[in-house]
Amino acid sequence: MMNLRPETVPTHSLSDLTNRLVPSPRMPVLFVGHGNPMNALADNTFTREWERVGAGLPDAQAIVVISAHWLTPGGTHITDAPRNPIIYDFGGFPDELYRVKYESHGDEQVARLLAEHLVEYEARLDSQWGLDHGTWSVLKFLAPAPQVPVLQISIDYSMPLPQLYDLFARLRDLRRRGVVFIGSGNIVHALGRVRWGGGPAWDWAQEFDTQTAEALATRDVARLVDPYRNWSAARIAVPTDDHYRPMVAALSLLEADEEIGFFNAEIDLGSIGMRSFITAA
Repeated sequence: MMNLRPETVPTHSLSDLTNRLVPSPRMPVLFVGHGNPMNALADNTFTREWERVGAGLPDAQAIVVISAHWLTPGGTHITDAPRNPIIYDFGGFPDELYRVKYESHGDEQVARLLAEHLVEYEARLDSQWGLDHGTWSVLKFLAPAPQVPVLQISIDYSMPLPQLYDLFARLRDLRRRGVVFIGSGNIVHALGRVRWGGGPAWDWAQEFDTQTAEALATRDVARLVDPYRNWSAARIAVPTDDHYRPMVAALSLLEADEEIGFFNAEIDLGSIGMRSFITAA
């Protein structure tokens, strides 16, 4: 059974908790298309790009990941355990994948600070959830030996996308206190249409990827938080929006003057969009 703390309001004051993280230059926001879990074992164009991007990240005080693989309908949860267990949340893969390790620690005070920023949403602390593969499979390359706390925030799957955008936007100021935020999912994510033997991207996958990339480049939030109304290809490219939601979360954390740069802008296996972005320096 998941161990949720009964309190929804932290016992520390916001000012006391804020002192846990000192003022800093604005930290970057990333959205990472994580794709196939087997990338965790690979040396390919995706993982080499993750390594390149990770090597350029500034020194952070905490890393906070919003993963498509932690869905909590009806609420928002935040990890606060002192050590982060690895969750192998998949089946049918080679034994080697289940032996991947990623050592990291959490931080209860940082978790409480995040929860205090989301107090209107009654965010709750969770000491049993660890790091799912949406997190460790990419951090293994982006931050292979983290010296700072690593936390996850869940995605309320019952929340409409515009409200989800508003929720995560409340964390934006923590970027100026040393927090690097990473959304991990896939903008195009149609598992039922995967070309397991390889092959080109489906036309509708390429169409939706291009449309959303243009909207991201121009910060067209209204279109991005209502994809099914705005783009006909969305129904095929995003049959369920669980992997799309981390992109919306990352988008909400951008400040008005920021631009983004894309990387890994390919579609893998025909229907899995690996397009990722990071705020420009």
